[in-house]
Amino acid sequence: MSVTAVRPLAEGDRAWLSEFVVERWGEPIAIGGGRVHQVDLLPGFVAFDDGRRVGVVTYAIDGEDCEVVTIDAIEEGRGIGTALIQRLAEHARSSGCRRLHLITTNDNLRAIRFYQRRGFRLIAVRVNALDESRRVKPSIPQIGMHGIPLRDELVFERSL
Repeated sequence: MSVTAVRPLAEGDRAWLSEFVVERWGEPIAIGGGRVHQVDLLPGFVAFDDGRRVGVVTYAIDGEDCEVVTIDAIEEGRGIGTALIQRLAEHARSSGCRRLHLITTNDNLRAIRFYQRRGFRLIAVRVNALDESRRVKPSIPQIGMHGIPLRDELVFERSL
């Protein structure tokens, strides 16, 4: 199986997006770099397979920068995330952006591998950034994936 279509999020996708984000992330907000995003209100792209939503990417454009706020695929290893990143990169480039950037956490080893394999470079480590994020979103756990203490933000970027 592979992605059969990627299209911009539409108003009819908003209820699904809200439920999806809450189910996968606990709340419809994302925090990174000191910014708070209401994920279910952001622009984005949704991936489909046989008419079924299988992934989503949300973003925020600020001048020449496009921030990947969230990216999530129902199943890994099927090309869903790659298709979403490619579609977003095309859109960002045509919108005048010169780079894509994103933030992930120090415990997200699969994401770190995923982004680097798709041309992103680690450009910054924000040490203990999650202490500040927990002031706004207390539900962020102390221990993340693989039993790794959840402390730092990792910033990745890719030129367009």
